[in-house]
Amino acid sequence: STLVPSCRISSIVGTVSTWHRGYRATINNGKVDPAVKALQARQDVIIRKLYELKAAAEGLAKIVTTPDADLDLTVGSSLALQSSSSTDLDTLLGKNHGALRDIVINANPSQPPLSLLVLHSLLCQRYRVLSTVHVHSSVSNVPPQLLSCLGAPHADSYARHLFQLGFTLIWKDVPKPQMKFSIQNMCPIEGEANVARFLYKLLAPYPSDPGAATLVDSWVDTAFFQLAKGSAKKRTAVLRALNSALGRNPWMAGPEFSLADVACYCCVLQSGSASAAAANVQRWIKSCENLGHFSPAKILTQ
Repeated sequence: STLVPSCRISSIVGTVSTWHRGYRATINNGKVDPAVKALQARQDVIIRKLYELKAAAEGLAKIVTTPDADLDLTVGSSLALQSSSSTDLDTLLGKNHGALRDIVINANPSQPPLSLLVLHSLLCQRYRVLSTVHVHSSVSNVPPQLLSCLGAPHADSYARHLFQLGFTLIWKDVPKPQMKFSIQNMCPIEGEANVARFLYKLLAPYPSDPGAATLVDSWVDTAFFQLAKGSAKKRTAVLRALNSALGRNPWMAGPEFSLADVACYCCVLQSGSASAAAANVQRWIKSCENLGHFSPAKILTQ
């Protein structure tokens, strides 16, 4: 194929973008016609691909927003009303080159990643998030509650330019959760604990104190590798340690809520240990649930 000069691509992008804004004005100033919605959606795709080509021609990161081609079912999207500025995301994820930055997670429906659903809920409080659930062809049956785990569809889901961040969950036959993100030089992330760490950094920085940061990481590893996957004896020992720690502080890693609380809460629920937990753990569970972001995890364990 012939290489298209970057300057020529820039000209094409400018022309199509101007045409695209004209249709946005039509949508904003008058009654929305379904045909116009469909045309806008196609234009979004065209502009995204043009920006991808422009970035590649300039030696920039190639934007990849759909890592799995054989998706059978698409349901749902949601928009958070509270948001942060795009500057924050540029600092954390790199400059946006025109396509929606999409976090894509593959997960097995037989082992729903509860912590990632909680973090998705928290992300929706900070950013305008386009959230979508897909079912991969490797999975034959997915319960209805998993298809709606990211919330109800939003009326503006056809207009990708209205969102700051994409969150795509694909129910797929994989051994562990996998995350892909369209950013230069970034390898896929595997394992619920590692994906959770990535997502939490979009919400809040890790403690600057090395000791406090190590404590958070230690509880995250303990939750996923001992509480969720350990033997009954190990789970009992972890629950005792949880109760002891929560006797000294209101949250797992000290006076402030952290990723340690997300991980430990979800693993306590997933292990079926919540009802038999000691007093301090019971109090902490109620404190987590009072925050309102843990309902997606609780619903899937009832």
